[in-house]
Amino acid sequence: MTVQISRRGFLIGSAAGSAALLVGVKANGVLAAAHDAVSSADLNPFVRIDASGIVTVILKHFEMGQGTSTGLTTLVAEELDADWEKVDTAFAPSDGTRYANLMFGLQGTGGSTATANSYTQYREAGAIARDLLVRAAAQTWGVDADSIKIERSVLKSGKHFGHFGEFVRLASMLEITSEPVVKTPDQFKLIGNPNLHRKDNSNKTDGSAVFAMDIKLPGMIYAAIARSPKFGGTVISFDDSDAKQIGGFIAAHILPNKAGVVAFAKNTWSAFQVRDALSVEWDFANAESRSTSEIVSAQKRLLDDPQFDVNHETPVSLIAPKVAASPRRVEAEFTFPFLAHAPLEPLNCTIAPTENGVVMYDGCQFPGLSHPTIAAILELEPSQVEIKTLYAGGSFGRRANPTSDYNAEAAMAFAVSGRKAPVKLVWSREDDLRGGHYRSQTAHRATIGLNAAGDITAWDHRIVTKSIMKGTAFEPVLVREGVDSTSVEGIAEGLYNIPNLAVGLSDFETAVPVLWWRSVGHTHTGFVMETLLDMIASETKQDPIEMRLSLLDSQGANQARMISAINLVRKISGWQTGDKRGFACHYSFNTCVAVVADVSVNGQDVHVNKLFMAVDCGVAVNPDIIRAQMEGGAGFALAAIYRDEITLTDGEVDQFNFPDYELLRNGEMPEIEVVIVPSNGAPSGVGEPGVPPTGPAVGNAIFAQTGTRILDLPMTKAGFNFV
Repeated sequence: MTVQISRRGFLIGSAAGSAALLVGVKANGVLAAAHDAVSSADLNPFVRIDASGIVTVILKHFEMGQGTSTGLTTLVAEELDADWEKVDTAFAPSDGTRYANLMFGLQGTGGSTATANSYTQYREAGAIARDLLVRAAAQTWGVDADSIKIERSVLKSGKHFGHFGEFVRLASMLEITSEPVVKTPDQFKLIGNPNLHRKDNSNKTDGSAVFAMDIKLPGMIYAAIARSPKFGGTVISFDDSDAKQIGGFIAAHILPNKAGVVAFAKNTWSAFQVRDALSVEWDFANAESRSTSEIVSAQKRLLDDPQFDVNHETPVSLIAPKVAASPRRVEAEFTFPFLAHAPLEPLNCTIAPTENGVVMYDGCQFPGLSHPTIAAILELEPSQVEIKTLYAGGSFGRRANPTSDYNAEAAMAFAVSGRKAPVKLVWSREDDLRGGHYRSQTAHRATIGLNAAGDITAWDHRIVTKSIMKGTAFEPVLVREGVDSTSVEGIAEGLYNIPNLAVGLSDFETAVPVLWWRSVGHTHTGFVMETLLDMIASETKQDPIEMRLSLLDSQGANQARMISAINLVRKISGWQTGDKRGFACHYSFNTCVAVVADVSVNGQDVHVNKLFMAVDCGVAVNPDIIRAQMEGGAGFALAAIYRDEITLTDGEVDQFNFPDYELLRNGEMPEIEVVIVPSNGAPSGVGEPGVPPTGPAVGNAIFAQTGTRILDLPMTKAGFNFV
């Protein structure tokens, strides 16, 4: 079971009634233990064990289906030797100081970092709790602590035995050891266990799981927003005469930032109807009014003269002549469309008044961004804002963005509503697909020089895309000398040993808001690199796998990991030189993934029969979840590459709903065989790395079957149908 509690509520609950053992982090970042609200006032717990013996793991990362509620809980339960059936979970309150993502410096979930940045924290918290319980039992029984064993939440020594709850009061009063001792891999029982069921299985199956969309509060009013049909437009005026005739109408107001008109009604359907009945006059002076073809043409022109050299030691101006002087060349231009995230649960959140401020109910992916945004809009102190994080029905990056856009909209709606009643803002599917914050439309051009023997001599690579990070709180960290690292990741710092690699970047300016999308920049750079390498292999008549292996140095740690993944996928797929199959691999989020694709082509009809995937993600905390994430990432990629795109006509989005922005159908999902490279290394990301290599593996397989090279996505542009 996963519940949501406030920090104050958690501590009061811990103090009331029976005793509890709390283990977590103090304000100075040091792990500590406590037993009641007074002694734990400076403690944000990761673990709570109550007098009944139930262990509750406090999750600093939210759950959107990716498995964090299971992964983080596994780490604690492993170190405690807890009974998996007696471990519950709860989402942490918003507290960016002590529940920060150690890789971001603020509280949030993303970048495939949840397990990687929490691995040591949660294991050490579990180890401390175990040590305290063992020492408390030793004192109680008058035995040596080394004689005590724990099995499924029960401590035993000789004739003595007792469950966790019997020792929490004494354990919470003991001093913790300065250096918690965690298990070695050979001692693992839960970490790496392929049969461990997910912690969110039951409540999502029986309907008791609470998603943000499920929230309904007394006196709540519902809000929907009329937004500009062109990105960047602002409201001049509106007429609500027709809207007032809709049953359930309450009011309509211009948002303070003039980005839209919010309609209030007594239920969601009425709010949508009221919104649609509004007549709004828009100012498009600063709006995007170009069509997709014009944007593509503008991006391709920028490829001629890159704005930034990613590596000053190998500028494009120096490398381009070397490429031109090479006896053989491989050249290609690629285009990638805007893509929506399209989570199954559209964006929504609820803001309600409290005695001292407000509380927001949301599948909140980045409390560290949402919390100060809401406080600023409502002119409140951060301490007056509470966030209750709930399950989210998908995200793929959409629920986390630098402006916290839909949270900000809800706060503005609450402000203009009078602040007396809870306000629930709901986006429709149409709002979602037309609401921006897309994967950026992008263009690439690469010219690669080869010598007579077919070896790479120089590589001139140019990219045009809109920066995700510039103008955001992440710019100081992720933008260097004008280069947004997310625009060039997967090329500028790839694993391949490529001589004379020059990467030129130009920022594209448009009012269309863009955002990270599952695998961020790797979503296009991975496709380009793996297609280009396949083109080189074809040009030089090399086996695609052998050619890639020749560019990897086994002495490099991550290159060695990729070599292992490649060799493993070659083995399980039965790859043979000359096969008409597709291969691709990619390193992202510190994870190596290699893919072999088998496809059937009948005329213009293409069916992907099977994908073989090998992944090295360090220690496999939850193998079943890792496989699910690889499968899900592959399915997500296939939907995008087959036919999905967001296009504009005179600045207005053409797509409306799932009939024209299609998700993958069951019959289109191939069989997928996933193998995990054995490792005791630190865990790395799994939520996103399955996406980048899937597309090029399929594209390369189509080339192997037909001789048609796909350079512009979606693949339907090449005339193929996917069945």
